[in-house]
Amino acid sequence: MNTIAIKSKELLYQNISRNIEHQISNDVLKVGEKLPSIRMICRQHGVSMSTAQQAYYDLERKSLVESRPQSGYYVSRSLARQLALPDISTPSTSSTEKKVDTIFASLHHPALLKNVTLFSINAPSAELLPIAKLNKAMIQAIRDTEDSGTRYDATQGNDRLRKQVAKWSFLWKGRLTHEDIVSSAGCISAISFSLMALTQRGDTIGVESPCFFGILQLAHTLGLNVIEMPTHPQTGIELEALKKIILTKKLKLVLLVSNFSNPLGSLMPDESKKEVVRLLSHHDIPLIEDDIYGELYFGKSRPTCCKTYDESGHVLWCSSVSKTLAPGYRVGWVAPGKYKEQLLKLKLHHTVSSPSLNHEAIAYFLENGRYEAHLRKLRQALHTTYLNYVRVIGESFPEHTKLSRPQGGLSLWIELDKRINTTDLHYSLLNHKISIAPGNMFTLGDQYKNCMRLAYGLPWNVQLENKLKLLGKLIKSTL
Repeated sequence: MNTIAIKSKELLYQNISRNIEHQISNDVLKVGEKLPSIRMICRQHGVSMSTAQQAYYDLERKSLVESRPQSGYYVSRSLARQLALPDISTPSTSSTEKKVDTIFASLHHPALLKNVTLFSINAPSAELLPIAKLNKAMIQAIRDTEDSGTRYDATQGNDRLRKQVAKWSFLWKGRLTHEDIVSSAGCISAISFSLMALTQRGDTIGVESPCFFGILQLAHTLGLNVIEMPTHPQTGIELEALKKIILTKKLKLVLLVSNFSNPLGSLMPDESKKEVVRLLSHHDIPLIEDDIYGELYFGKSRPTCCKTYDESGHVLWCSSVSKTLAPGYRVGWVAPGKYKEQLLKLKLHHTVSSPSLNHEAIAYFLENGRYEAHLRKLRQALHTTYLNYVRVIGESFPEHTKLSRPQGGLSLWIELDKRINTTDLHYSLLNHKISIAPGNMFTLGDQYKNCMRLAYGLPWNVQLENKLKLLGKLIKSTL
């Protein structure tokens, strides 16, 4: 069978699987209901037996259906307990200067985390990354780069990389050219340069709540005041709250994760993105958009960005391959809009240039079609793990647990009984070789103490399932 035929077959079974999954998620097919037979699927879709079977294997792998001997396939009973969504956040709109919890250090401490199941690290596991191909790309980069990468690169960044980033931006209607992009050492570096270019100590910025603790730490380091804004677990920032804050507070800028936010996993609808861009542009307020999770969607197509609707240059779009391909390579970028010159000057003063070889290697990887193939596999693996998390959490966690429903990304937000303190839980779980990210890390206020983030960037297997069940059992034991 040739390559084209293989690809066609893969698309057929995935399309059938996706359609049935959509019917299950929308309650068209209910728990315990029998699904069409393999022969019926073949007749309905005009496919072979093996393609129909592959579609059901895909659904079984995601724990959405179950096979019963001599009977057929049924919607899995493990889906019967659908957990409620977490509440819309209601943080105080007063800025605060509380320091971020020092738990952050323990989450990245190699000695403490040896042989620990890392539900706390929001990045794909090495088993899900194309390491052998990345190694080849690095060797190619050494061959292609002048003086084997020992020279300083241009301040704006590797030209080859910036052209590839611009090319990929057309997937979300970005209309960028390589001249619009400045490279950085990861997404957090791009955000850092953007903040430093646009703010001074004592300025106030607006963020979602809960908010990635790295952003909160960075703002504290730069002497910025932070206003946390009410956020919906599915649709992101609450627009009416944003409008009110703009009118009553002196915001220097707003920083949002528009696609699959960390930790909620929320996805802003297109209309909300358009309105946020229009509103902030009208008030001449810059928007730093962290789009590091945009490629990790579970649906049919990549979501748009706020930058898609930016006509005035007020949006600084930041992203990276740290959550999709190579966290340790530290390859990121920003399209800073009308703030490009301020940002370039700042990068020159702080770092001169980006690491030549890492950025050249990623550029080579992107332009040879390997990235797209890798992303398809990664999205499928993450979606499988996510669905299995939902199943096990529904079976094993205490009653009244609330759970976010991300449509992509890497993280689940869990709201537990108010009697549970997840910071205390974090330390006790380390004795069981389990690491979580406590909710209070994602705020500068006194909130989310009974919440936690679980990352699902791990390959699903029996060992991981058992650790997740153990986590549920240990949480129950605290009540």
